Amino acid sequence: MNEEQKNQISLEDINEESLPEKIPTKFINSRVIVFDPLHASYLYIKQKFFGSPLGINKPRLEYFSKPSELSIEEAYYLLQKGKITIFDPEKEKNLTTEEFFDIAKRIHYKFQEKFIVYQDLREKGYIPRPGLKFGADFVVYRKGPGLEHSPFIVHVLPHDTKITAIDMVRAGRLATSVRKKFVIANPLTKSYYFFEWFKP
Repeated sequence: MNEEQKNQISLEDINEESLPEKIPTKFINSRVIVFDPLHASYLYIKQKFFGSPLGINKPRLEYFSKPSELSIEEAYYLLQKGKITIFDPEKEKNLTTEEFFDIAKRIHYKFQEKFIVYQDLREKGYIPRPGLKFGADFVVYRKGPGLEHSPFIVHVLPHDTKITAIDMVRAGRLATSVRKKFVIANPLTKSYYFFEWFKP
């Protein structure tokens, strides 16, 4: 048994009352980091897959001894819910919800539209995760990463955005190559449009 195994923590043994009411995070170089591995593991496993442990591509559903990074949408969602604080070392203060929202809009393309869709999916019981590696805004799970293959990739398009035939073909081929349904989300109406190939 190596040293890491000896120090392994079972999250089942953690008394949630011993954790801070709001998990502390830091806003560094436009990233929101959960530095305490226990807090990072808790958010990922106990709170339904928030954050991505740094240096672990496919985390298991167990304690990991690494910090994690929250996506901007995840961080704002948790901040709104009163689950975390976000400390800005440059300003030497915790950011308010309004301050972080203004920052997020400035540094993150389409943040407001993407957050509407992110929040809607979360409230409907889905687990949206960053979808950059799939060429979309989100990859969406019913149960969670590690428990299933995600059935959907979601791309957010503002209601006045035009989509070309080439865009549709590209999206369909992408979805087929990764064996997922491609979904376009309209944040204004919270509508979702599914695309999949079929042979007549």
